[in-house]
Amino acid sequence: MTTLAANKPRAFELGDRNHIPVIASDIIYEGAAVGIVDASGHARPLNAADRFAGFAEFKADNSAGAAAAINVQVVKSGEVQLSVTGAVITDVGQPVYASDDDTFSFNPADGAFIGFVKRYVSAGVAVVEFDTGKFLDPWAHKTVRETLTGTKTFDAQDCGKLFCVTDAGDADALTLPAIADGLGGLTILAVGAFGTTAVTVDPAAADMILGPDITGADNKDLICTKATPRRGDYVTLDLGDADGYVVTEMRGTWARQA
Repeated sequence: MTTLAANKPRAFELGDRNHIPVIASDIIYEGAAVGIVDASGHARPLNAADRFAGFAEFKADNSAGAAAAINVQVVKSGEVQLSVTGAVITDVGQPVYASDDDTFSFNPADGAFIGFVKRYVSAGVAVVEFDTGKFLDPWAHKTVRETLTGTKTFDAQDCGKLFCVTDAGDADALTLPAIADGLGGLTILAVGAFGTTAVTVDPAAADMILGPDITGADNKDLICTKATPRRGDYVTLDLGDADGYVVTEMRGTWARQA
């Protein structure tokens, strides 16, 4: 180990800008959400599977260039007004995701995490706060995600998944396999706006669902009623004993079927 014996000027960067090499033969337009290709580290117009790197401050035209021939300048943190599908006034604080460089929603199954709603502007429009170095996807621990728009019968291959129930799946039954078949770590998330999505989880006839302030009874559904759910309410179910499933995490108002 050698310590400095003289001044050593270093190149420091200040502020909320970054410069990232662009993939070959592509254009990143001003205002685009920019993604990082994991395999190469290059920037491109964001794809659903990318890591979000910020928003392009200027157009970066590398349509005739090799990879890394130019850089794109991105704003990596700040606040930006976006069109977010279904945004309503009760969505302040909700996480926002992108399926491409200009399509934003509240569904974690749609793609890359962007940031959180700071302010509602108008129907379908919100100010989103983002910070690529500090903000984390609240569902990052659930890497396998699926959107539900109708009925679903779960099986063992659904262990550990995050299921996102949209308002198109309102009141559709989500059926658990018999406890003997073994299904653990399943999370069901309501992504519809406030008061639009009832979620019904149906155990097998000989099974029950138990949890905090939830008294189990065989063949009784676990319900988040349409009148109470806020976007982001969820329940995580895991294997209990021979009697049935147990709720290990939940947010919102969930109750057993009468």
